Amino acid sequence: MKLTILLFSIILFLSTPALAQTQKFDGIETGLHNLFRISDAETRSISPENFTGEKGKGGMATEGTGQVAARNLGRGWKISPSVRIKAGTTFTMAEITGSGAIQHIWMTPTGNWRYSIFRIYWDDETEPSVEVPVGDFFGQGWGEYAPLSSLAVAVNPGSAFNSYWVMPYRKKCKITMENIDDKDMVLYYQIDYAVTKVPEDAAYFHAQFRRTNPLKYKDVYTLVDGIKGQGQYVGTYMAWGVHNRGWWGEGEIKFYMDGDKDFPTIAGTGTEDYFCGSYNFENRKTREYQVFNTPYTGLHQVIKPDGVYQSQQRFGLYRWHITDPIRFRNDLRVTIQALGWKSTAQPSEYLPLQDDISSVVFWYQTEPHVKFPTLPGRGELEVN
Repeated sequence: MKLTILLFSIILFLSTPALAQTQKFDGIETGLHNLFRISDAETRSISPENFTGEKGKGGMATEGTGQVAARNLGRGWKISPSVRIKAGTTFTMAEITGSGAIQHIWMTPTGNWRYSIFRIYWDDETEPSVEVPVGDFFGQGWGEYAPLSSLAVAVNPGSAFNSYWVMPYRKKCKITMENIDDKDMVLYYQIDYAVTKVPEDAAYFHAQFRRTNPLKYKDVYTLVDGIKGQGQYVGTYMAWGVHNRGWWGEGEIKFYMDGDKDFPTIAGTGTEDYFCGSYNFENRKTREYQVFNTPYTGLHQVIKPDGVYQSQQRFGLYRWHITDPIRFRNDLRVTIQALGWKSTAQPSEYLPLQDDISSVVFWYQTEPHVKFPTLPGRGELEVN
């Protein structure tokens, strides 16, 4: 038994790209497998208490959102723990020059999470590589807190958003938050990063949001299209609002890569199968959906109808391809079917659905990337 466990551990270490390349990425990957290794990387952190991340410059503020509360304590006593972003404005959370990698992002934004647009620009980009409503980026697309416990993303009480995606850059990193609401918002945040060399084969992190409401009859939902370049697809989040009263997850996800036209290289067997569940995500004893959180996948949110004003079922699901990245050389397109069952058909027959579907896809690729589709306007982003 001990020998079997040892062999499995060795195979996992050698077959996992993120682990196998640790030697190249000095000081950036900090899993248990290499915590004991000395590195020349330098750790820095940006927050409202140190907007630049400079060494020895934290906690020096003399004014900020906490200055009234700290009026009897003075400098160094939580003078600037957060920022206020006025309605209709964009705030630069971080602007870093040189090479390195973002390792962890923590934030707790107030306001409407669909109206807070999170963007990241790498090197000298004028178009963002990440452009997502902040709630959706952290698996909270319905604007209601839902605990999420995974390797890449953690959402903790009361609304603490955490990202552990490693995000390398070579020249520059710029991170912004746009408030498109008509009310001001308050943002607490901290961005932890390493100043270090970046290997030649390190790709850039990307995340893109889409929404269709309702999906047209017999259309497929497009998660992402038009990716050009080499890279790997590493994650999917979906906020799925069901418009019918039956089961909704029969549809197949399909990955069209490297010249695929009518038929994909990868075709799934069902929505709940792709998210690593089975048979309706159903708890057979309670006859209800079973919420679950795991390191790589989960159905972490189920919003039930209340019989009055909250009339529809809504779901939040995530699937991280951390040990099984989907690699492409030239191009990638990903779609998923919205498919249920006709309630009266004998024998049983599939029913194309017209649901409210939002998604965020996560991938790494070489730059430059293709410009993203225009983000939906405020009315099209709204969740009621």
